[in-house]
Amino acid sequence: MVEPASVVLDPRTTEAVVFDAYGTLFDVHAAVMARADAIGPQARALSDLWRAKQLEYSWVYSLAGRYVPFWTLTERALHALARYPAVDSGIRKTLLAAYRELDAFADAAPCLERLRAGGLKTAILSNGDPAMLADAVAAAGFATRFDAVISVEDAQVFKTAPDAYRLVEARIGVPAQRTLFVSSNRWDVAGAAAFGLAPVWINRAGLPDEYPDLPPVAIVASLDALCLSPSGRSPARRPGSPPAPPRRGNGRRARHAR
Repeated sequence: MVEPASVVLDPRTTEAVVFDAYGTLFDVHAAVMARADAIGPQARALSDLWRAKQLEYSWVYSLAGRYVPFWTLTERALHALARYPAVDSGIRKTLLAAYRELDAFADAAPCLERLRAGGLKTAILSNGDPAMLADAVAAAGFATRFDAVISVEDAQVFKTAPDAYRLVEARIGVPAQRTLFVSSNRWDVAGAAAFGLAPVWINRAGLPDEYPDLPPVAIVASLDALCLSPSGRSPARRPGSPPAPPRRGNGRRARHAR
């Protein structure tokens, strides 16, 4: 259930905000749905299966101790076309090209602008390999809006493996407890919580919660809910005391992930 709250960030307690890419900043269904007229009534089902297989392959290879670039898995996952014989298989090349330049969600650019204007570091941590991430970031005009674009390729394992999330501190130099991790994928939020990041779930579809033992610090409906403290300052802390978690917009503190 989506909690009607905003997440108020204070630069004195949160130094960086790291985003998942696919599904969070970029619409993974845009490639298919923009061509729904040509594909026909099975467009949404095709897009859902393509995404499901893409993720399934990443988890299978990770559990098997193997790594294959995410773009290769994305290409293989589009074998989902075979499940829909009424769809012209000749559209495969067009869909793959479109996936390299997915539409960014409308709330992504304003969110990044707010956070960077407030002095926070921003980064991407994605299963995507460097080349496909570079294409997506460039197509969205986001090239100057990140301090780092981090691919799990550097760890040779996909999320939710701890080594994937460990890349964040190594690349941006901010400890996990001072980093907010933002994802629309609940499984990704669970992995970030298990690692020790402070995750926010962008529950765009209003889905029921899962993984109760790996909760987010907050659940919100869109990136519009991420905002900065008006003063940019938090109450003074005694030396050695832990930083305060992000606050919900109604003034209650969001719960820590455990």
